Amino acid sequence: QVQLVESGGGLVQTGGSLRLSCSPSGRTFTTFAMGWFRQAPGREREFVAHISWNGHNTFYADSVKGRFTISRDGAKNTVFLQMNSLKSEDTAIYYCAAIQWGPNSPTDYRAYDHWGQGTQVTVSS
Repeated sequence: QVQLVESGGGLVQTGGSLRLSCSPSGRTFTTFAMGWFRQAPGREREFVAHISWNGHNTFYADSVKGRFTISRDGAKNTVFLQMNSLKSEDTAIYYCAAIQWGPNSPTDYRAYDHWGQGTQVTVSS
């Protein structure tokens, strides 16, 4: 079982930036595709971004395209989500997810096997 640990959430004003980090506990993740999802109160978990196991391919939800960037650093064994130009509607708990090699449907949360505990992002106006 892969345990994912997220960090970097917090409170930020509209237009600000945050960088989320996700690392697997106890193992490397070089063969894992990674995704970020978020869930706001009363809403379903939604896809945010995905990066392939080799980092060659990325994919974003339309709502964050151009503002968020997903990346991975093999040496640090970490996946990042850089979030710029944050809006109040970005407020949610953000979850890191992993699946070995790659999901058939990167935007579907059910395609991922491993999840972190989530980190809260709050954007105030």
